[in-house]
Amino acid sequence: MVTLNERLHSTIDKYEAKDFSFYFERLDGMSEEMLTNHHHLYEGYIKKVNEILDDLKYADKNKANHNYSEDRSLLIDLTHNLNGVILHELYFSNLSEEISEPEQEFKTVIERDFGSWANYIEDIKSAAKCARGWAITAYNYRDGKIRNFAIDGHNINVPVFVRPLLVVDVWEHAYTLDYGTDKPAYIDAFFENTNWSVVSDRFEAALKHELGFMISQ
Repeated sequence: MVTLNERLHSTIDKYEAKDFSFYFERLDGMSEEMLTNHHHLYEGYIKKVNEILDDLKYADKNKANHNYSEDRSLLIDLTHNLNGVILHELYFSNLSEEISEPEQEFKTVIERDFGSWANYIEDIKSAAKCARGWAITAYNYRDGKIRNFAIDGHNINVPVFVRPLLVVDVWEHAYTLDYGTDKPAYIDAFFENTNWSVVSDRFEAALKHELGFMISQ
């Protein structure tokens, strides 16, 4: 069990952008210019999260209601921007210029849940084509299976009780500079640059924390 002291030390007062630019010039089929522009957008979400968190400190809680209130607006915008930060960080960090293979443990569970690795790739690519914002492969704590999900916005159709393993950004800003409207070609390029080692590590981390996600009987 994690102790209270261990939890108390792991906080931050202000969000800061992570730098992923070290590999931007080395990806095949994804230009440095496109990735740099994309990273600037992510930095914008960082800025807005910090602004919203500051504004929430002073929002009038006595006027809170579900029709319209400053508190409601800020809380909704917080989920949009915070998810924008986290999803982008997961996206950038599951890209790599180096070819990698999934760990056998992860691949075995994929084959159990999708029938084969080829079926999984077909399924996640289909989810990416369907999604209007993000496609993710995630470990579902409720049923113990790996599933693919289509997310239409940072805070729209976001599944709960799942752990993201692979994140694909399919907003138009993620690909139009290089591919125009050819979204499938971008998706193919993404999977040529996927860091399966990172994805496999996320799966192992999900399993290690599984007991912490138990639902009471």
